[in-house]
Amino acid sequence: MNSEKLPTVLLWCAGINYGFLMIWFFLFTAAHDSFYRLTGEWYGLSMDQYNVLMYGGMMVFKLGIVLFNLVPYLALRIVGWNGKE
Repeated sequence: MNSEKLPTVLLWCAGINYGFLMIWFFLFTAAHDSFYRLTGEWYGLSMDQYNVLMYGGMMVFKLGIVLFNLVPYLALRIVGWNGKE
């Protein structure tokens, strides 16, 4: 990969990661009870603990997307970097 494509790759990575985050959220809200029975009861979690774990995980994942994909993309665009320097 040449360095000219880095901003485009970062933007695509952010979009794909947000897609995964949306799928996670919609599956969690649509099939909440079945996912809890499938995973939460294995580890002895209460429903409240399970909810905090899922929303906390989504929050950390979203923060990672912003910090590792969107911020570098915006920084490269602000300085006008095109990879040819």
